[in-house]
Amino acid sequence: MTTTTSDTAAGSSATIDYAAFDADNHYYEAPDAYTRHIEKSMVKRAMQWAEINGRQRLLVGGKVNKFIPNPLFDPVAKPGSLDEYFRGKNPEAKDIRSLFGDLEPIRAEYRDRDARLSVMDRQGLSGCFLFPTLGVGMEEALADDPAALVAAFEAFNRWLEDDWGYAYKERIFAAPMITLIDVDAAVAELGRVLDADARIVCVKGGPAHMPGGLISPADARFDPFWGLVNESGVTVGIHSGDAGYGRYLNDWEPVGDFEAFRYSPLRTVLSSDRPPFETMAALLCQGLFDRFPRVRVASIESGASWVPVLIKKLKRAYSQMPGSFQSDPVEKLRQHVWVAPFYEDNLAQLKEFIGTEHILFGSDWPHAEGLAEPRDFALDLRRHGFSEDEIHTVMAENGWPLTRPTT
Repeated sequence: MTTTTSDTAAGSSATIDYAAFDADNHYYEAPDAYTRHIEKSMVKRAMQWAEINGRQRLLVGGKVNKFIPNPLFDPVAKPGSLDEYFRGKNPEAKDIRSLFGDLEPIRAEYRDRDARLSVMDRQGLSGCFLFPTLGVGMEEALADDPAALVAAFEAFNRWLEDDWGYAYKERIFAAPMITLIDVDAAVAELGRVLDADARIVCVKGGPAHMPGGLISPADARFDPFWGLVNESGVTVGIHSGDAGYGRYLNDWEPVGDFEAFRYSPLRTVLSSDRPPFETMAALLCQGLFDRFPRVRVASIESGASWVPVLIKKLKRAYSQMPGSFQSDPVEKLRQHVWVAPFYEDNLAQLKEFIGTEHILFGSDWPHAEGLAEPRDFALDLRRHGFSEDEIHTVMAENGWPLTRPTT
């Protein structure tokens, strides 16, 4: 799909003069996102709100959840308020709370799809993938109760259908959440959202939960799920969030449950690349794409610094154990995986490793750590030496095919 935006882009930063497809947009969930459609028998086992010391708190599995410190999102940080911090610029050594700046009342476009379309017109966005904010941290919190987790995700997806839809006006493509904890339930929920026109689904990174333990998402026990992904041609997005790596980081620096925007130097250094690196290594080394050649995976908001390290290690493993692979894993990566890098990543190096055609533009709008003006991503592409044709490929072309089934 192509859209001319010489008119609709008026008022945007106009770093490019054509429509862009943003592979990493977000909403802020409505307070009843998990409760509107939850089965009555699961209310206390899944999500509920409670007033504690005069403040509304989110309970997940009967426990106060701290993944998002402000899960009502009102007020909320301004888009892009942490831009300079994530570019490594904090000369005044401000703490993270200070860097957020003044919060503001929640905007209509964060929760209303028609208001969002109007903003997208101003921003010069022809389309976007839309991901959760709170939702990417919920699986770990309910992993000890598989039935409640399955019920909570189905309830969430039904709310998503109500408020956003899966392919609204063929411009907003919201990603339902699928948990693999119950393979039969995962297949059933995938089939249901596909019938409702889902174009992309979101799966947690890191090892997958199964009753009684953890295992690679590429394990053959999940083949019924991946088989339906393969048959349907739907894109699988693996978005950053709580991938459960706190269990490893706590061995070095115990702090308890995962909480967004709680940083320490050691945790920042140890955690940044492990979930995408290990997840993609598992998919490639365990032959997922050989078994299911139509599967496409998009790595969203996990950066790209893990890519060169993974390719180096895959090349070495393939040269040492060629008989353990059905095909070259590096070529499989370049064929089946798309990467939405951070704007502060080495974008020229990423182009060298996976090619321009598999780089996705993602702004993370309207999050504080994203870009205030999504199309400003083009400035970083130029800074890294991308030609104008290559910039057009990344900004305007690469996302659209992922909204349609593979042929």
